[in-house]
Amino acid sequence: MEQFKGNAIVGQSGGPTAAINATLAGVIRGALSCREIGTLYGALHGVEGMLAGTVCDLSALFHEEEKLSALEKTPAAALGSCRMRLPDPNDDSPEGKAVYERLFSFFRSRDIRYFFYIGGNDSMDTVAKLSVYAGKCGYAMRIMGVPKTIDNDVMGTDHTPGFGSAAKYIAVSVSEILRDCAVYTVKAVTVVEIMGRDAGWLTAAAALPRVNGVGPDLIYLPERVFDYEQFFADVTEALKRHPSVVVAVSEGLRLADGRYVGEASQSGVSDVFGHKYLAGTGKALENAVKERIGCKVRSVELNILQRCASHVASATDIAESVEVGKAAVSAAVSGLTGKMMTIRRVSDSPYQTEPGWEDIEKIANRVKTVPDRFINERGNGITDEGVSYLLPLIRGESYPAYRDGLPVQVIIK
Repeated sequence: MEQFKGNAIVGQSGGPTAAINATLAGVIRGALSCREIGTLYGALHGVEGMLAGTVCDLSALFHEEEKLSALEKTPAAALGSCRMRLPDPNDDSPEGKAVYERLFSFFRSRDIRYFFYIGGNDSMDTVAKLSVYAGKCGYAMRIMGVPKTIDNDVMGTDHTPGFGSAAKYIAVSVSEILRDCAVYTVKAVTVVEIMGRDAGWLTAAAALPRVNGVGPDLIYLPERVFDYEQFFADVTEALKRHPSVVVAVSEGLRLADGRYVGEASQSGVSDVFGHKYLAGTGKALENAVKERIGCKVRSVELNILQRCASHVASATDIAESVEVGKAAVSAAVSGLTGKMMTIRRVSDSPYQTEPGWEDIEKIANRVKTVPDRFINERGNGITDEGVSYLLPLIRGESYPAYRDGLPVQVIIK
């Protein structure tokens, strides 16, 4: 495909991570070193910002290495995020056509020929739809998806930027919880609730402290139907071995009838993509243990700290996030469009990866779950193979610079 010159735009979408700005920094680095790209615009709040025309000039804002380096270690989405679902690009209704006409009018007005969208599954849906409409209306444009999500549930890639740092936070936090809980002789159960709606990758990371000699007694993922009777039996057996039992659970645990374990504690509200807002699984299991077993019990919900704890980010994750952002620019300039960047694991020992890409149609609106070989036979733990897959992703520390005892962070206004 023919190379051509023009301006570029990058947006961030979906839930933020500790590494999404590292990917943004990678896109900026790639664009600044590229002759084919003039100005790199940043869309404030994703496609919502493009529709509103609210953008900033990233080429002007980030010409200094010090500021780019600080951006790489700043948590959350510096450009702001959104959860907007675009209409079907083949929808010929006035409402559907108006959205795309407004978007592409904006692209034309700024001579935007390169589009980069950093996000998860739902964001790749946006990339797929824009790719279809660009072809439909005949506007020459390179449209690339750049993955991010702490959930690690995006198809086509060995793992997603952002997952390694969240997994590291979980592994470190669970390790500290294990140490804290072990100081008493009173029988007690601690339930740690970890993010993960349909895929249990994050909860699987709770097994990582095992490499240092001790891990949670029990780990339950949404890939397996949750059964209360088995849970009570598992906890009772663990209490026979030692007085302090630690259990890691995914927020998305479901019963055989499809109901979420924490459904009674949830609001029932869904986002525009139909996903229910989850919470309360740990509390539900805390109450169940209290009623059935009667020992001391508490629940801990790690909540959004899993995705914003840049002070304990994985150096591996940050480095890969920057590289995949830079590679997205190179791929687009070389003529690729309608693709999502991926990370290919080239080698386990030594651990080595390289950027790749996949057709967006193979990725959008699909979920990558934890494979059976990573889950033990009883469904209450992680296998050694699963730990071996996860461990390289959390290696290395990527500390931000500190000023007056607080991390230096970049704010884009």
